This record gives sequence, C-alpha cells and structure tokens, in this order.
Amino acid sequence: MIERNKIARSIAICRHFINGSFGLSLATHTLTGFELSEPLLDAAAYNTYIETIGNKADTIYAHAKNSLSEMMTHSYLDYIRRISEKFDWKSKETMLAFDYTDEDFYGEVQGLDIHGWKKGKGITGKFKFLTCSLISDEIPEKIPLISIPIQLGHNMSYAVVYCIKLVQPYIGPIKLILFDRGFYAKELMYDLKELNLPYLVLAKKGNKTKDKKESYIYEELSKMQKEEKKLISHEYEFNSNKTTYRFNSYLAFLKSIFSKRLDKELDWVFATNVEEIQLDEIIRTYRKRWRIETQFRVQDEATIKCKSKEMKIRYFLFLFEQLLQTQWVCFYKKEEVSFKAFLIEIHKVNKDLVANPRKSFGKA
Repeated sequence: MIERNKIARSIAICRHFINGSFGLSLATHTLTGFELSEPLLDAAAYNTYIETIGNKADTIYAHAKNSLSEMMTHSYLDYIRRISEKFDWKSKETMLAFDYTDEDFYGEVQGLDIHGWKKGKGITGKFKFLTCSLISDEIPEKIPLISIPIQLGHNMSYAVVYCIKLVQPYIGPIKLILFDRGFYAKELMYDLKELNLPYLVLAKKGNKTKDKKESYIYEELSKMQKEEKKLISHEYEFNSNKTTYRFNSYLAFLKSIFSKRLDKELDWVFATNVEEIQLDEIIRTYRKRWRIETQFRVQDEATIKCKSKEMKIRYFLFLFEQLLQTQWVCFYKKEEVSFKAFLIEIHKVNKDLVANPRKSFGKA
C-alpha cells in the first residue's frame, strides 16, 4: 500500500510542472495544474487519449501550443534540481548516457518535426527526442535528467552539448558519458574532447573497403587474436564550415569476447578520450547504458496517446510521462511498487483530491 501523503506530494509535483510549463497561476487563470492534472494522469494510467478521458484536451493543447518549449524544459529541470539536492548529486562523480527515443505518428508527414517512417504497421512518421540520463549505482535505473525534441537535419553534437550544459548545474563532475554506435561521429567526439568531457562510444566496425580511412577498424580487428585487447591512438579528420579539423582519440579493441547473455563471442570496439580506460572493465562499464532501453519500455506504460502534429504538444506530454517515471524510479521502485501500480494509485488519489479540494495536501 502506497502512503497517501507521499502520493499527494507526487501529485503536487505534477501540478507544479504543468503550471511551470504553461505559465499558469491561480491569480490569473481559471484552470491551472490542479484541474489539468486530472485528465493527464487518467490518460497516463490507462494509455489512452486525453479526449477520451474528459473535456480539457483542447485547453491543454492550446496552452502547449502557446507556450515555449523552453518553459517545459526548465519546468522539468526545476524538479531535477530538487531531486539533485535531495540525493546530493553535486558532491558525487556522475556518469551520463545518451539515447534517442521516438513516438509513433499516423497520418500525412509534414514539416521538420516528423521523421518519415516506411517500415509498416500503419506508422508513417516518428517524433524524436534526445534523452540525457544519469546512471547511479544507488538507484538501479537510469534517471532521465532531460529530453529535448529533435528535428530533421539536426546537429547531433550541438544537441548533446546543449543537454549537458542544461544538466551540469545539478550534477557533480562528469566521470564518463556513454553513447551507442549511433553517436559515433567525428564532430561530436571532437567537441567533447575540446570541452574536456570524457566519453565512451561504441564504434562502428565497418567492413573491408578500398578506402583505408574507412576500413581501419575492420583491418585492425582482423589482425588480432581471440580474447586479445588493446588500446591505440587514432587520428580523425572531418570538415565543417569549410574548415578541416583533426584530432586524436583512442580506440579500444576487444576481440572475440564471450557473452554469457547471448551465448556467443563478440568483437567490441570503443572510441574514447580516456587514456587510462580499463580494458578489463570497459564492457561492464558500457553495459550500464543498456538500462536506458528498460527506461523507455517503462515510460511506454505511461504513454498518453495523441494525434497532434504539433511538436510542442508532443513534447509536453513526453516530459509529463518522463516526470512520472522519474518520481517512480527515485521514490517508489525501491518499495517494490510497480510503475503501473504507481500510475493507477496517483490517478485515483488525484481524482479524489480534485473532487474534494479540502483533502489536498503535499508540497510541490
């Protein structure tokens, strides 16, 4: 049984987020987070459309369209600030992980916010978000620190660095940033090195080609023995804005390493700017970012369905879902409360508090 006072505090946090995202206050608005939290929590609990739950969908959508995305970002970050203070994150070394996630779109694909999709199931496009998460040994789940919307043709390096700068005031020194192979990009590695930010990115192994600049990883692996591990320095080169940039990074090669999980041998190649990286621990360290896949599957349980083409509406709903997940990970999972049970309870208690305002308690 979840303590009612605790749930009430979580509800207050949701209402505070809504007010901050939309710039609402009791002094100037008839409807605020107090009323608007009800259809949002109901829709999240039952994975349905806000329109199905009640008559406030148009109000929520109008506020989202008229607000700035930055207001939503900083309203979420305000909660991260308070969590950071509670867990004293600033005094601890921090490990971060990045990943892209998306939400399905059905309909005519238009504009820069919807990424086309041609793999069937009626899905025609995707809304994409870049998420920066904290990996903590104290909490066995990734904690989403912030997500930002991603348009077609975005600059990946700029987006990653922007997220890091958003969360840096709330975390301690960055020990390592983990990326999957989709982030193996020269410009990103160059920018992180220039900012003195340590990274570990799964490299693309490539294949044998006539271009030695593109086949060097494949060629290096082919010369190695089973279970051999080595770290080498490699020079990268890329062009941007009519300027050629060169920099060195390290490549960690691990040949034919047995995976118990997959029951087979795998070749691993990582790029990093950490010279003293421990090759015997590098796979174990990288696997910590796999928690992010569980993180997104969990958030799917709180999906608020939406047909809108407006990115700001989609972004607000995505952050609201993420806010619920963050609260559960930090304060409820350790009590062995499932995420779905938390969603059902918070929606039930909120309905009662809206119907009986005198019962409202809990601080934002």
